[in-house]
Amino acid sequence: MSTSLQRQEIAPPPIEEGYWKALLAEGEFAEPIQAQPDTSLEQTSTVDDPLIHDDHYEAQTYDQIDTEESDWERISQIMGSDEVIDLPVIGYNRGGLLVEWRSLRGFVPASQLIDFPATINSTARRNALIERVGQTLQLRVIEISSEQSRLILSERAAQVEAGERAQILTHLKPGDRVTGQVTNLCDFGAFVDLGGLEGLIHISELSWGRVGHPADMLQREQEIEVYVLNVDKANGRIALSLKRLHPDPWETVSDRYQIGQMVDGTVTNVVDFGAFACIEEGLEGLIHVSELAEGHFLHPRNVVTEGQSVHARILSIDSSARRLGLSLRLGE
Repeated sequence: MSTSLQRQEIAPPPIEEGYWKALLAEGEFAEPIQAQPDTSLEQTSTVDDPLIHDDHYEAQTYDQIDTEESDWERISQIMGSDEVIDLPVIGYNRGGLLVEWRSLRGFVPASQLIDFPATINSTARRNALIERVGQTLQLRVIEISSEQSRLILSERAAQVEAGERAQILTHLKPGDRVTGQVTNLCDFGAFVDLGGLEGLIHISELSWGRVGHPADMLQREQEIEVYVLNVDKANGRIALSLKRLHPDPWETVSDRYQIGQMVDGTVTNVVDFGAFACIEEGLEGLIHVSELAEGHFLHPRNVVTEGQSVHARILSIDSSARRLGLSLRLGE
């Protein structure tokens, strides 16, 4: 493994609840859609979703509570033994399908369905979900929290042999390179199926350069190679990276560039105090407002625009601070 891959100067933020919120809501690609008119669907839910109401618990009897407690214990055993179960789809919401198991309601995120259209079109997604209502799916439990009334299942996970997911989790370790399929794209990253077990590439781990949204780099169902950053065996969560497959360009910037050198770049962002220009993937420099042009001008946007090609001179290099100073005035 190269030294550049071993250095992890910027650790990805903790996954925490954002991990599941993205799965349940399908990120920004899903618009709210109305649930089925069946009132039984409005009474119970195991998912914290504004489209599903959950007020029936107030009227529960002690017998019902005991039944639910027993069912939570049994479904936990099913998860522990990695069993596949057949469950009927009783409804849908904006992020996936609702299923029923005994007294419990479960949720199957759309990203965990097989043969689900990889489209951001809300109408097509809605129709694909509606078509599944009434069907019986083969599923595996991938997350349980009786305290939060959360039961998450996966059709993808049910496609692998029993114990296969556990083997992946046991044998996978930081530094490994593995291949997987992109299953979901959301604001803060991309989810990748590693064989019935999903990992997350945080947006900060997609590229050494600037990334506006994961969808700018990846597509659903795309096969990619990823670098394993961290394996949380207790929670079954895996942190992945794309950028660590390549050396950090800042580590060798001083070997490849010198002060006074002329370089070509592309303006990536224009702000009040200047403009940023990319001279190679992952390597951006700042052209301070004072170095944009001779004379006076109201705003940097009066001089340069995003996407514009520029010819600049390197003023300063600070690899440890990951800063590069550029000038257009001296490059003219």
